[in-house]
Amino acid sequence: MIAVLLLASASPARRRLLEQAAICHRVQVSGVDEDAITDPNPAQLVQRLARAKARAVWEAQVPADFQRLGVTVLLGCDSVLAFEGEVFGKPADAEEAIARWRRMAGGWGELHTGHCLLPVAGELERLTTVTTRVQFAPLSDAEIAAYVATGEPLHCAGGFALEGRGGAVVERIDGCFSNVIGLSLPLLRRWLSSPHE
Repeated sequence: MIAVLLLASASPARRRLLEQAAICHRVQVSGVDEDAITDPNPAQLVQRLARAKARAVWEAQVPADFQRLGVTVLLGCDSVLAFEGEVFGKPADAEEAIARWRRMAGGWGELHTGHCLLPVAGELERLTTVTTRVQFAPLSDAEIAAYVATGEPLHCAGGFALEGRGGAVVERIDGCFSNVIGLSLPLLRRWLSSPHE
């Protein structure tokens, strides 16, 4: 395993996943303008965003910083939900979250998370997307309004947090569970266990 992973993300959910998996890490927010990066393919979009975040943090450091902090790898991640051919990031406001949930209730979406791992020692970067299918519960307008009123959907890709109150509005997960929360822990374990593959 590694000494310290540097997470290039402001997501508290990703940080909690790393803590729960006992992966020693630090956080440095990338400052990347996510709205400036586009791609019609959601799986490619999240890879581009994840790579931009990791590269931005990489370029903001000098080798001595990594050595001083004990950092051996950087990880950039980004997630979007694809539903009926449309990409859903974080809703802009409660009105947008309600409109999305009226569409999503009872349907299936695909949660795409891009992962970019940059080893400090100069090995090749790793870049991939993990996709998990998510089935949403059929919800009444009152249930949707109550969930959105909690404020939780406004801070999450796709407008729901599986690890929070959103766990009650998800009927089924087909694929990696932690990927829906923010990063694929099985993928990260494989990458960290085999740094030169």
